[in-house]
Amino acid sequence: MAIDLQPNHIPVLCKEMIETLNPSPGKIYVDGTFGGGGYTRAILNKGAAKVIAFDRDSDAVKRAQFFSQEFGDRFEIIHSCFSEMDKYLSPESMDGIVFDFGISSYQVDEAHRGFSFRQNGPLDMRMGVGSTYTAAEVVNTFKEKDIAEILYVYGEEPRSRQIAKAIIAARITKPFETTQDLATLIRKIVPGQDGFDPATLAFQGLRIFVNNELIEIERALQLSNQLLPIGGRLITVAFHALEDRLVKNHSKMAFNHQDLLCTYSSINRKAIAPSLGEIRSNPRCRSGKLRGFVKEVKR
Repeated sequence: MAIDLQPNHIPVLCKEMIETLNPSPGKIYVDGTFGGGGYTRAILNKGAAKVIAFDRDSDAVKRAQFFSQEFGDRFEIIHSCFSEMDKYLSPESMDGIVFDFGISSYQVDEAHRGFSFRQNGPLDMRMGVGSTYTAAEVVNTFKEKDIAEILYVYGEEPRSRQIAKAIIAARITKPFETTQDLATLIRKIVPGQDGFDPATLAFQGLRIFVNNELIEIERALQLSNQLLPIGGRLITVAFHALEDRLVKNHSKMAFNHQDLLCTYSSINRKAIAPSLGEIRSNPRCRSGKLRGFVKEVKR
């Protein structure tokens, strides 16, 4: 399956990310979720000395070849989960770290990746390295109570038990193979709403579980404590309450670093949401929330 290698993705809240990060010439930054490279390009265009980007998706790493050609040694891509940044970076070596925790538009738009309930493709949902199961393996082999828990805890789907029960009954006759196999079943159980597909929450829950997303995020936030110096900036963009809750909880915790008690102070009083203009041009961004923090010594 051919992939779109030309990096042309405009990321969510890019202008606001740059204003909050405030990248400076001579400094080094991490783009923890390269995707289509929109954040990386914006940071480099502001004169940053270097951006070190991470992505678990091999397709994203292939796209990064254009950045290597354009920016030379000012850019580096690492094929790894951001939860393993400490294997590649030294403590206090980064002046700022940016995370966009949302799923990449490339992943959603490529039917063969199995993320979209709007397109038919294999029921996969793996983002890349670090994934243990496919979504098909979950719905076809897990116990009913485990499927229900995944949909409820990670998807916040109120009808998780009914969906799990229906999955168990249906897979006896025919295993689930495609996204439409599963989406069609869910749509028979969950009432439709204007502009909101009934399969949305269940697909979210499966995707988060398959890719260990919350564990990855929690680990990455912890690593930012040691990778950022005093005065370093941490920027996050979350797309649902589970992600945003991890960010808010992390920002409230004090931690020891280099014999100092440190914490994060908010750059903005509250989360920044996309403008109406951005939502009109990219409806997928509507739930995005950007938060910015500065690492400082606790007073």
